[in-house]
Amino acid sequence: MYSFQVMQAATVLQSASAMVIASWWLGAATAAAPQPAQPRLDFEVQEGLNINRFVREGNVAAHLLLRSGTDPRILIAFPAGNSGVGLWFAHQSGGASWTLSGRPGAVHDSDGNGRVLYGISADATLEGEDLQIREAVLSSIRVLRDYQLLGTVPSAVAAAPTVQGRTLSWSRDRLDGAAGYRLVLEVTQGQLRDGHIRADPDGKIGLRITGLTGEAPLTPLVGGELLNDSAGADAAARDTLTFLAYREKLLAGSWRFDTYFGRDTLMAVRLLMPALSATAVEAGLSSVLARLSVQGEVAHEEDIGERAVLDHLKSDGSRSAAPVFDYKMIDGDYLLAPVASAWLLHERARPRAAAFLAAAAGAPGERRGTRGAALVANLRFVLQTASAFAADPTRAHLIGLKPGFSVGEWRDSEEGIGRGRYPYDVNAVLVPAALEAAAQLTDRGLLSPYVSAADRALFGRASQMASVWRAKAPQLFEVAIPRKAAGSAIEAYAASQAIAARPALAALGPGDLRFHAIALDASGAPIPVMHSDEGFALLFAELDAERVDRAVTVLMRPFPAGLMTDAGMLVANPVFCAPSLQVRFNRNAYHGTVVWSWQQALFAAGLERQLQRRDLAPAVRTHLVEAQRVLWSAIKATRSISNSELWSWSFDAGHYRVAPFGAAAADADESNAAQLWSTVYLAVRPPHE
Repeated sequence: MYSFQVMQAATVLQSASAMVIASWWLGAATAAAPQPAQPRLDFEVQEGLNINRFVREGNVAAHLLLRSGTDPRILIAFPAGNSGVGLWFAHQSGGASWTLSGRPGAVHDSDGNGRVLYGISADATLEGEDLQIREAVLSSIRVLRDYQLLGTVPSAVAAAPTVQGRTLSWSRDRLDGAAGYRLVLEVTQGQLRDGHIRADPDGKIGLRITGLTGEAPLTPLVGGELLNDSAGADAAARDTLTFLAYREKLLAGSWRFDTYFGRDTLMAVRLLMPALSATAVEAGLSSVLARLSVQGEVAHEEDIGERAVLDHLKSDGSRSAAPVFDYKMIDGDYLLAPVASAWLLHERARPRAAAFLAAAAGAPGERRGTRGAALVANLRFVLQTASAFAADPTRAHLIGLKPGFSVGEWRDSEEGIGRGRYPYDVNAVLVPAALEAAAQLTDRGLLSPYVSAADRALFGRASQMASVWRAKAPQLFEVAIPRKAAGSAIEAYAASQAIAARPALAALGPGDLRFHAIALDASGAPIPVMHSDEGFALLFAELDAERVDRAVTVLMRPFPAGLMTDAGMLVANPVFCAPSLQVRFNRNAYHGTVVWSWQQALFAAGLERQLQRRDLAPAVRTHLVEAQRVLWSAIKATRSISNSELWSWSFDAGHYRVAPFGAAAADADESNAAQLWSTVYLAVRPPHE
């Protein structure tokens, strides 16, 4: 359920092998310069057990989360420094229920050293007899995230409460001595005694919750700086994107990912590009270029603020706050080129492309070269890593996950690609797309000021290399299931999940069921999980009409023959796998038989791109138009939850129904209520809208 209100107002440490410490970025929190008055942003999202309230007013941006149920929680996340404060309470057998009273207000205060703290204060009521405090965590959101998942917190950031009358407070400096964090809980109804907050006779507890951070605020992108006139009118998506968009970077999602993520930024920019202002597109691209490794790899995530201090304490014993970047993902390396090309070669970018590339790639005042040089470094990396397969297109020369890591692309949970090593989306789609983009950028001459003679010779091979990858890589992922075996597998799986088999069986064709595996294992064998990553192919690849028709026809069949349900398009279907793998791809798994909002948008954008072709046979076009209708019907049916990260489903009376991810105890994690790449429906729109 979504309600919005916009009002005018005055106001777990990553492996060292996958990290590079960026000394050019200043990590210490400083008081931000005054920002011009902007409209107050204030909206609420209720999802599952969580009330999510998002506020941005002046220098304050905060996400207040109140979790009801048997494990109540208070959490305030700040985009500033990816910081937050959280309070976890002991398990309650009877459960508890939160209500917010009035609108949260922006708060400015100072710490004991006169440094500015920014935050919010809100009044809330909880129906429940007793709250026993389990743990308070004040630090980086990375630390809060780890505590939520693992129940552990570094001893160095522990904070003891101070009790004064009816008020509990926790306060601490950042580990490097910079301005830190404060959490204050004033009991306005009920009794505070011995770490317990007990309800009044009416069964209610009243609290005034105040959370503050000393991290430097970001600079919002608002109004015409963010969206152009073609953007959709959806108020929920606009508010969500506005909360996540800043000149310094686009935030991946709140509460758990309130900072830069490379892949998320690139996919959001690509899908939102028709609706974004030039300023916003370039803010996203520049944030990626500024964080490239020396070799040209795209940073996946950044550790900033106190998370960076903790990293340095572990790696070198210092209390430096210089950001630490994670480069273990491989998909972002091959996403940058096609996304950058889509913008730089677009007519909107032509008058500004040269200036954009000539600008400094690093933070203001730092000399780290130009954006053009950074982009060339990435293209060089793409060409060098793709050359072996182009010369000898065998499994051994595909792009695999980095040694020592079990994740490497957007399905970045341990089971996301079935413990495979060679992901389909990277090898069959993104690598050839990156090579084609390199060829296009080279042909247009945009990169001429930044390439060497050796680069020119290398880049001159990009088009030929792309042809080899495009022709040979997808073949290695082919899976064929005989019709009879497919039917038997569907019947058995449907029975195990207590879902209907008949619609899926009726949709099967007479021949073998063919699709692309989600990945290859270390020996090169396909892992036969059907998946939604054909959306990447529809949007980025150059496909013949037969491959388009087959992919769309197969995946749009009813689950468990394909991916479609009443609750949306699933991102994985393990029906043709061994039972041991099926169990790991269930509806409680982060990348299991669940719905990711942006994957539906990706598929929709890919379908629209394919329907612009003039070489499709009438029968193929008919199939695509019908697939488009079915997909958009599912998207529209789930609009109330579409700005969140992902959701699961239940099955009742012959229909699939949305189930918020994270509400069930068995769910692997908790969905973000605000997700950057889930706002892309502002640009990805139904036909004829």
